[in-house]
Amino acid sequence: MTCHLQTKLLLSSLLHPSVYSFDGIVVFGLLYICTCAYLKKVPRLNSWLLSEKKGVWGVFYKAAVIGTRLHHAVAITCLSMALYLVFLK
Repeated sequence: MTCHLQTKLLLSSLLHPSVYSFDGIVVFGLLYICTCAYLKKVPRLNSWLLSEKKGVWGVFYKAAVIGTRLHHAVAITCLSMALYLVFLK
């Protein structure tokens, strides 16, 4: 039983070697910022999701503000991250 469990853990570590990698966190952050910036353009979702500016719901608002004000930097970062993931990783 223990050998079977060790084999299962070894196979799972080979299939997913770095679950919490830096590039994964960067991709998640970029997707989050881009999604919130897109949701800010939708009127119904803007009033419902992005109305709070403080607390837990304020994180959506702050990400939307980053996405709209720094859209050039976010776009360049998305493009460079895509090129990195496709060609270098």
